[in-house]
Amino acid sequence: MTDASSDGSPEPEFTTAFDPRYGRAVEVSPGILRVTANNPSPFTFAGTNSYVVGDDGRCFVVDPGPPDDAHLAALIAAVGGRPVDAVVLTHAHADHSALANEFSSRVSAPLYGARPAAVAEDGAVTRVDAPVEGGIAYRRHLEDGETLRLGGFDVEVVATPGHASDHVALALTGSDVLLSGDHVMAWSTSVVAPPDGAMGDYMASLQKLLGRPESRYLPGHGGPVERPGRFVRGLIHHRRMREAAIVGRLEAGDETIPAIVAAIYPGLDARLSGAASLSVLAHLMELERQGTVREDTAGPGAAGERVYRLAAGE
Repeated sequence: MTDASSDGSPEPEFTTAFDPRYGRAVEVSPGILRVTANNPSPFTFAGTNSYVVGDDGRCFVVDPGPPDDAHLAALIAAVGGRPVDAVVLTHAHADHSALANEFSSRVSAPLYGARPAAVAEDGAVTRVDAPVEGGIAYRRHLEDGETLRLGGFDVEVVATPGHASDHVALALTGSDVLLSGDHVMAWSTSVVAPPDGAMGDYMASLQKLLGRPESRYLPGHGGPVERPGRFVRGLIHHRRMREAAIVGRLEAGDETIPAIVAAIYPGLDARLSGAASLSVLAHLMELERQGTVREDTAGPGAAGERVYRLAAGE
């Protein structure tokens, strides 16, 4: 049973029930095969999902995944000799895109994805998942709202930046399916990691999905998201509560990200401490943009950390 907040918003019901069936193509919806890469980790869950979408005559492939020979072979087998209209990336993080250049060459298909935003690198920030080194050989960059005819489907591009600046979801027009990438996943919230990830963009992208008709999301990791409207409202509530907790810690006198993480993530797996710190940073940057918080530029904390304070009354 899901808890609800005082305003009636539900907490998201996360589920980790998932059988990856590595090396096999699993039909998850009419005309859609899922092939899960064997790259499990605290960030990828059971592994990265690639999708082969199409009818008996043609197909397109979403997120070829990491550089893995067994996964490459499984994807080629799932294509089954059909012409591949395009290889489409939901975003350029390496666990989704590192195989893209090789796979698109092997199946003689153009490679599509959105153009990432230009971000200023900050020496104090470490990317939790960098884009592919050396670049991706895009044939074209996708634009929000455009519709492509791929694999017998009309595919609408839905820009959903936040987890990454180039993140898109793909709506299969005439079906109930949205390929949601890492923006909405049933097993966990998405990591929003500056400088390429932005909390304000992530929240706006969640709100954007609430106005859409799709009733089933197929994500980049884990199993389908059922009842996505309720789930997305839960994600929004979850992030708002996290933001409120961060403000509460600043009110209580915490000034640094490590202090805030220790207080609001009790019992956190040490492997996830970096991601939690980046998530808190993303919230702080959005609160600073809103004028609620300021970074104290007078000097770093005792251990060299950034110092943050509430901006009220200044």
